[in-house]
Amino acid sequence: MIKVLKMTAVAAALGMTMGTAWADMPKEVNIAYVKAPFNIQNMVIKDQQLLEKAFAKHGTKVVWHTISSGAKQTQAMAAGSLDVSAVMNTASLLAANGAGNKVVVVNGVAHPADVFTIVGKKGAKMSVKDLKGKKIAGPRGTVLHQLMVAALVNEGMSMKDVEFIPMDIPAAMSALMAGHVDAALLAASAVIKAEQQGCHVITTAKDLVNVNLVMTASDKFAKDHPEALELIQKVQRDSMKWIKANWNEAMALGAKEHGISLEDAKKLAAWSNYYDTLTEADVKGLAIDQDFLFANEMMRSKIDVKSIVLPMAMK
Repeated sequence: MIKVLKMTAVAAALGMTMGTAWADMPKEVNIAYVKAPFNIQNMVIKDQQLLEKAFAKHGTKVVWHTISSGAKQTQAMAAGSLDVSAVMNTASLLAANGAGNKVVVVNGVAHPADVFTIVGKKGAKMSVKDLKGKKIAGPRGTVLHQLMVAALVNEGMSMKDVEFIPMDIPAAMSALMAGHVDAALLAASAVIKAEQQGCHVITTAKDLVNVNLVMTASDKFAKDHPEALELIQKVQRDSMKWIKANWNEAMALGAKEHGISLEDAKKLAAWSNYYDTLTEADVKGLAIDQDFLFANEMMRSKIDVKSIVLPMAMK
């Protein structure tokens, strides 16, 4: 009888624990679907409905939002309409935190320096120095914006020496093709398509910007739903294991999503340098980026960069 009572007590305790864990799960998770620059992890997760399957037993609905701009993602997080971003560039991450909108790092995604570029108009082989006085289109408050500033500074120039026209990558690509601008800030498949149309890459981010793409979450969501965030991170890391084991299938999916050839998809993947766990070098990179962004008035106030990297991101 005593043994039965003990077993009942244990079962009750386990039930309470499970009940608490389930209670902490949100009714809905709002996550940004970002296939750019070549975020194969997110493409696989969405295509195979891995998050939906993981959250099904908790009754949590997964809602995808197509928001490619890091700046717009942080705005949505501030508004409470977005909980997690599958990938965000660190320029947008730092700028948001510097403005008082706390966004935290959940996981690593990629170090794709070769994927981010400044591309010149058709038929013109330009250098960064040739950009003086020219019109450049691209997304503001992103790593591409950071690349443009870094490239200009490297040649003794500043943003005052060019006419910057803020717009997202598809719009910048269209403006470049139509000859409305002299150069555009492009990434991944947009670069390949621009080259196919006779445009030339002026420079990549390599040796200019420490490009780091990360999975992020609003600080509120991270604090309110740590179990959900752990599950999302697990799905992200498991997707990378699946991709490595099923490389050709994953590349075929990426090619289809970006509307490029299988060969070009593999090229972009090779340039991406995918990873999961952040290192101290990544944290130091955030500090270096912060100094640059602040010095060039792309960040309002400095922060403690260690405070925005969750311990789980480094395990």
